[in-house]
Amino acid sequence: MKHPRTDEDARQRDRNLIYQLEGRPRLRTALPLGMQHVLAMFASNLAPILIIAGACGLSAAETVIMVQCAMFVSGLTTFIQLYPIKLGKHRQIGANLPIVMGTSFAFVPTASTIAATGGIGAVLGGALLGSLVEVFMGFFYKYIRRFFPPLVVGSVLVTIGVNLLDTGVDYFAGGAGAADYGSPRNLAMGFLVLFTIVLLQRFGKGLWKNSAILIGLLLGYVVSAFLGMVDPTSIQTAGYVSLPLPLQFQMTFSPSAVLSFAALFVVSGLETIGNTSGITIAGFDREATERETSGAILADALGSTTAALFNALPNTAFGQNAGIVSMTKVVNKWCIAVGAFVLMICGFLPKLGAVFSAIPNAVLGGAVISVFAMILINGIKMLARAGFSERNVLVLGITFALGLGLSSHPDAVAQLPGALRFLFSDSVAATCIVAIVANLLFPMDPADRERAREAMTDA
Repeated sequence: MKHPRTDEDARQRDRNLIYQLEGRPRLRTALPLGMQHVLAMFASNLAPILIIAGACGLSAAETVIMVQCAMFVSGLTTFIQLYPIKLGKHRQIGANLPIVMGTSFAFVPTASTIAATGGIGAVLGGALLGSLVEVFMGFFYKYIRRFFPPLVVGSVLVTIGVNLLDTGVDYFAGGAGAADYGSPRNLAMGFLVLFTIVLLQRFGKGLWKNSAILIGLLLGYVVSAFLGMVDPTSIQTAGYVSLPLPLQFQMTFSPSAVLSFAALFVVSGLETIGNTSGITIAGFDREATERETSGAILADALGSTTAALFNALPNTAFGQNAGIVSMTKVVNKWCIAVGAFVLMICGFLPKLGAVFSAIPNAVLGGAVISVFAMILINGIKMLARAGFSERNVLVLGITFALGLGLSSHPDAVAQLPGALRFLFSDSVAATCIVAIVANLLFPMDPADRERAREAMTDA
C-alpha cells in the first residue's frame, strides 16, 4: 500500500511537470492530456483523406488503407516534432516543441483537381516531389520569407477557402453526383452535425469544446445509421489488425501536379511558422528561435514526403492543437507523445479506419463546412492585418482578378500559350504565383512593411 504522502508528492510532481517541456509525468496524468490533442484533431486529420478518396473513385478497401496510413504518419511526424532528428550542431528535423501534426486541408482543392485527370497516383506523385520546396524553405526560410508577406499568404488562404466551400457544399448535400443530392434527409443530417459543432464551440468548455468536430461527427453517424444511411459492408469485411504499408498505389509524376503542390507547400510552411511562433509565445512567453522554426518546417516537409510514400496526403502543424496549448499552457512533450503513440496504434486497426470511411457524405459535409469557412475567414483576417492601403488594394485586385478569376474559367485561357495556360490550370497555385509576382512588382512602402511585420508576428 502506497503511503498517502508519497502519492500526493507524485501528484504535485505531475502538476509541475505538465507545464515544463521536458520530464515524464505518470501515464495516468499524461494519457488524458495527450488524448485531448488526439480527439481535437482526429476528425480533421481524416476528413481530407475521405474527400480525396471520393474524388479519385477509390474503393472502400483502398480508402481504409489511406485512412490507416494517415493516422500512422500523423503520429510519427508528431514524434519527430517532439523529439527532433539532429543534423549536426545547428540544424535539426523537428522543432523540439509540443506541435501536433495532421493531414492538411489546404491541399484538398488542388488534389481534387489533379485527381479528376490523373487519379490518386498523380496526387501522391505531385505531393512527393512538391514537398522538396518545403525542404528548401526549412534550410533557407530566413532569406526567402520576405517573398511571402501576409498579403500573399492571406490571398492564398482566401482562395483555398472559396474552393473548399464549394467542395463542402457538395458533401453537405450528399456528395456530387449522388442520386439523392440535395434531399431533405441529407440536408437535415448536414445541419444536425453543423449545429452540434457550433453549439459546442460556442457554449462547450474543455474537452467538449476541443472535440466539437469529432462529437458532431459521431452524433451524425449514429443518427444516420438509424436512418439506414450507413453501408456496413466495408466495416464487416475489414480486418482487425494490419500493417500500414507504403507504396500501395502506383505514383505518376505530372509537371503540372508537382508545381501546383509546390506552390501550396510554400503556404503550408508559412502556416507552420505561424503555429510554431504561436506555441512558443503562448507556452513559453518568447518568440520561436531560428532553429525551432527551421526544424518545424523540415519536419513538416519530411512528414509530407513520408505521407506520400504511405499513401496519404501532406501533413502540417495543426492550429487547433496550438490553440489547446495556448489555452491550457500544458507544454510537456511526453504528454503529447503519449497521444501521438495512440494515434500511431490506430493506424494498425483497419476496422477503425473502415468505421470512418463509412461516414455518409452529408455527415462529413456538416462537419467540414465550418472548417472550410474558417480557412476563408483566417485569410480575410490576415489581409485585414496587412491593411488595405492603396498599394495593397492594387496587389489584391491583380491577384484575385488573374489568380482566382481567370483560373476559375479554363475555357477563357484555353487559347493562350502552353506556359500561361499551365499557370492558370489551378486557382490556388495561380493565386499564389500571381500574388508573389504582384507583390514584387509593387514594393511596399515603410508603413506597409511595418504592418506586414506586425501581421506575421500576430499570425
